[in-house]
Amino acid sequence: MWKIGMSEEIGKALQSVVDRVNQAAARRPKTLPALPPRLVAVSKTKPPEMVIEAYRQGQRNFGENYVNELVEKASNPQILESCPEIKWHFIGHLQKNNVNKLLGVPNLFMVETVDSVKLADKVNSSWQRLRAASTQRLKVLVQINTSGEQSKHGLPPEETVNTVKHILSKCTALHFSGLMTIGRYGYNLSDGPNPDFQMLLSRRQEVCDSLKLPLEEVELSMGMSNDFEHAIEVGATNVRVGSIIFGNREYPNSAANTPSPSPEKKSKVVSEEAAKKMEHLTVSEH
Repeated sequence: MWKIGMSEEIGKALQSVVDRVNQAAARRPKTLPALPPRLVAVSKTKPPEMVIEAYRQGQRNFGENYVNELVEKASNPQILESCPEIKWHFIGHLQKNNVNKLLGVPNLFMVETVDSVKLADKVNSSWQRLRAASTQRLKVLVQINTSGEQSKHGLPPEETVNTVKHILSKCTALHFSGLMTIGRYGYNLSDGPNPDFQMLLSRRQEVCDSLKLPLEEVELSMGMSNDFEHAIEVGATNVRVGSIIFGNREYPNSAANTPSPSPEKKSKVVSEEAAKKMEHLTVSEH
């Protein structure tokens, strides 16, 4: 019963998000590159069954924040068997001592959080060594700390051009694909366009002008569950959406001493919360 309920919930939620992504893309100014946005379903803390169900519904790109969790999920026999075309994105902070472990992940598609020249060099050398038989370059995004918050990872914006230049000239095993930001949480769109997104747009322009790159070949990964529509409207090509597809996340430590509700009740609560959140978002973002 739980599986049937889960299947229905994920299918409806995913289709709703896909529809909203397409509608937001249709509202973009014609001056922006006409790239269809990529939806990355963020599956952190969620079981493999949910990933498989979303894949069955047509989703292909999935994101994980923690190396160990990604290794475990990507190597799961059920996922390997049921999801042959899955594309994994790493979207969390990457420490150099975890690079080798991450790059061994089956179906790794993109590392979105390269935030220093040293990390780029480490990823480059590890990819060359681990995938020596393959000529396939690893797609990477350079993460920028657009909000200047100490709690956020990412390059200072003024270092963007030099870091991208280094990757293009020195990291031959990597394919520079674009820029990424997390940005400040809770920005109120009634105050105007999100300044973090505007910062990423301006840094892309600077990169393209300085290094003679076509604008349409430099992606922008920005926007999450609460602001992905606005992100797409201003130019995002990659959005990272989790809770409104899979329901609120459950962290083992915080739930350790709390009795787990029944599957039916849990499914109902998740769907109600998602519906309320989506209703709120629709009102606040249009």
